[in-house]
Amino acid sequence: MERTLVLLKPDCVQRRLMGQVLSRFENKGLNVIALKMLQVTPELSKKHYAEHVEKPFYPGLEAFITGAPVVAMILEGLECVRVVRDILGATSGLKAAAGTIRGDFSSSRQMNLVHASDSPESAAREIELYFDSSEICAYEPTLTPWLKAGDE
Repeated sequence: MERTLVLLKPDCVQRRLMGQVLSRFENKGLNVIALKMLQVTPELSKKHYAEHVEKPFYPGLEAFITGAPVVAMILEGLECVRVVRDILGATSGLKAAAGTIRGDFSSSRQMNLVHASDSPESAAREIELYFDSSEICAYEPTLTPWLKAGDE
């Protein structure tokens, strides 16, 4: 099983889309093993977006991500990183296909509602930024045999 970090960004929280977005992941059969609402601090923003801190757009990015609460979650499932990114759609809501979260709810290049790790390595790093190991509640849903074959 693979894990990924997902952040419902301030625009998602402010627009009250949290439940609709979360339901897309649950409907796909992904397992939510950690979930919390928090206020991203400038310090956490700098760690999360470390590769962008020196770029000219970073101050606006930091102001956005620290401007309202986010919902952080860890999802688990087969090929979870790719599956989640497919559910989200293209980074720009203007280019995202209908049926994806961004395609259905975003009409902006920047206000794209959700962050998701882009690789298993990024997921491991980002999960450590947002969650202590004691906050992760891995479990096997009783309906798992109805979601995937036993040898997957």
